[in-house]
Amino acid sequence: MLQTPSGGARDGAAAADSGLMSIGTVLNALRDEFPEVTISKIRFLESEGLIEPRRTPSGYRKFSPEDVERLAHVLRMQRDHYLPLKVIREHLDAMERGEAVALPVVGRQRDGEALPDTFEAPTAVRIGRAELLVAADIGERELEEWESYGLIAALPDGAYDAETVTVAALVVELGRFGIEPRHLRAMKAAADREAGLVDQVVAPLRRHRNPQTRAHAEARTKELAGLTVKLHAALVQTALGVRLP
Repeated sequence: MLQTPSGGARDGAAAADSGLMSIGTVLNALRDEFPEVTISKIRFLESEGLIEPRRTPSGYRKFSPEDVERLAHVLRMQRDHYLPLKVIREHLDAMERGEAVALPVVGRQRDGEALPDTFEAPTAVRIGRAELLVAADIGERELEEWESYGLIAALPDGAYDAETVTVAALVVELGRFGIEPRHLRAMKAAADREAGLVDQVVAPLRRHRNPQTRAHAEARTKELAGLTVKLHAALVQTALGVRLP
């Protein structure tokens, strides 16, 4: 395109791009609501077709406000509803076609927060085997293998805790890097030891005669669990000599 003496063509192109953001700017914009999000996570969601930012001639990603809102929507569905990417993608595609669709909610509602209007189905704290297979987008053989290594375990009645969907999703993502379920047995053993330590600290509160003290045990368990997770992450980062965002 030819430029006018006043540089009008260049100014017009700049104006068209003025609302676009770099991946670093997008990361900063999302951090308040999603402190765990990383550039690698955003790139992964792009590779899975969940978002399609523009590319500059040099190959740099440029995100529109609509891209950022779509990305935030994906992250909320993962965080609040434990949905696999396949289900999220189908839901977003249906929304773009103008269809009214209800998501299969299998995760837990976060404490003190109401579910968004988009999700009208009740939240289940436990799911059946068939539901787990669908939610995690895995096959029966994969689930059996994970169970054999103790990564996933059914409850006495054969159902699964909804958090199992999160575990399954993480096992799948690690598998993309060549990390197999058998490699994760050490992580499961470490998690069991950490849980045992927390349980040992909280046990006296659970046995207390005062009902309020017993009720306080759950809050203390969550607090200690959060601290152990942060310590575990910090120790892994220190051992690897890296610092995660």
